[in-house]
Amino acid sequence: MRIGLFGGTFNPPHDGHRHATLLALKRLKLDEVWWLVTPGNPLKENSGLPPLGMRMDAARRLARHPRIVVTGLEADIGTRYTFDTIDYLTKRCPGVDFVWIMGADNLASFHRWQHWREIAQLVPIAVVDRPQSTLKGAHSRTAAYLARHRLDEADAGLLARRGAPGFVFLHGPRSDLSSTELRNKGQGLAAPPVKAR
Repeated sequence: MRIGLFGGTFNPPHDGHRHATLLALKRLKLDEVWWLVTPGNPLKENSGLPPLGMRMDAARRLARHPRIVVTGLEADIGTRYTFDTIDYLTKRCPGVDFVWIMGADNLASFHRWQHWREIAQLVPIAVVDRPQSTLKGAHSRTAAYLARHRLDEADAGLLARRGAPGFVFLHGPRSDLSSTELRNKGQGLAAPPVKAR
């Protein structure tokens, strides 16, 4: 099987997540994409983050596709960092070709992720273009590191089978939606109030 891994807090999930997933399913010739709804992003402030179950329920309502699997795997296996999650999956699913999927905005800061080089050695990476992030992502430290392993976009369907290290930048219609922007507009998920003791 060829499975895409798309991680995030999904706070809130939005049509941009679904759009990127459908693009990856088609262009990378994937069998499924797993949305890895994380308990919390180690690089972000997580206070006020709605509960994992609430974010997963919202993600399932949005996904509406038989090949998009919403999972809280990281909470189930007790991992906090992407490297540990991918290491866990690649060791336990030797017959599966995984691809890490991320937006170009995340590629620009990927070098800040724990063990980012090791992630690139475990799974190939597909980057989905995002507004205001095309050049930042394409000229990032990670893009330079992976440049010699970059596939032509026309060959994106070969990425999963080719293995790591591998890298492709996917272009197409882009979504302006952003979880941060939606929260700033008051359109995020409402976390249940904290009960006083």
